[in-house]
Amino acid sequence: MTDGAYPDLQYAVDGPIATVTLDRPEARNAYSEVMVESLLAALDAAALDDAVRAVILRGAGDAFSAGGDLKRMRDRAGMFDGDAATLRDRYIALIQRITRRLALFDKPLVAAVHGPAIGAGLDLACMCDVRVASPAARFGSTFVQVGLVPGDGGAYVLARTIGFPRALEMIMSARLVDAEEALRIGLVHAVVPTGEDLMAEATRRATHFARLPPVALRLAKRAAYRSFDADLEVALELAATYQGIAQRTADHVEAVSALLERRPGHFTGR
Repeated sequence: MTDGAYPDLQYAVDGPIATVTLDRPEARNAYSEVMVESLLAALDAAALDDAVRAVILRGAGDAFSAGGDLKRMRDRAGMFDGDAATLRDRYIALIQRITRRLALFDKPLVAAVHGPAIGAGLDLACMCDVRVASPAARFGSTFVQVGLVPGDGGAYVLARTIGFPRALEMIMSARLVDAEEALRIGLVHAVVPTGEDLMAEATRRATHFARLPPVALRLAKRAAYRSFDADLEVALELAATYQGIAQRTADHVEAVSALLERRPGHFTGR
């Protein structure tokens, strides 16, 4: 089922799983202004829909995302128009809104990468919680190759994904990483045998998330992200607070009962 109209993007819900598809295949799913707005709107829709327990993000055509639109950069069109100060303000007001929104997106988010994830496309994949790839996937922080820097915050998210030394090397070299190396360095969590297996694996992982108690899962995800850069006392305070909330949910009672009775749990998000 497709929900609503999202220019340059498809949004569909099937049971507890929402699938967001970047849909500018003629531009290798590079960002446009309307795609940014559509992506933000789709994430809001998924966040507000209690029936949605997990989200899959993918690209249409043969690429996940090429990030920035090089032809529009060359022509200084749209989001790439203006002087240095204007461009700075526009990055903050447009592209970086995706980074900030995903940092606060509590539901599990699985990236299904079937082709190139380049520049801001790589960064978008790194903003997801889990990444699965086909053998044709390629990853590159290629900003310096075109005389740019990771303006969407990519230096931050890539370093948090694979560690600072590897992220620094990828950013400074602008080289492409194939699926096998991406798996070896922890950039992706799995590489499927063929491209045809990719959505099945992404759906399997999203379905697993969807079957868990949703409040506890969302709080656990939030605790992990918020604790990553925090000191111990802040992390412990978050853990105690979130645990107090989770331990008084009906789903906690149901989960404990299901384990003791050796049966599947049925969770309502309450």
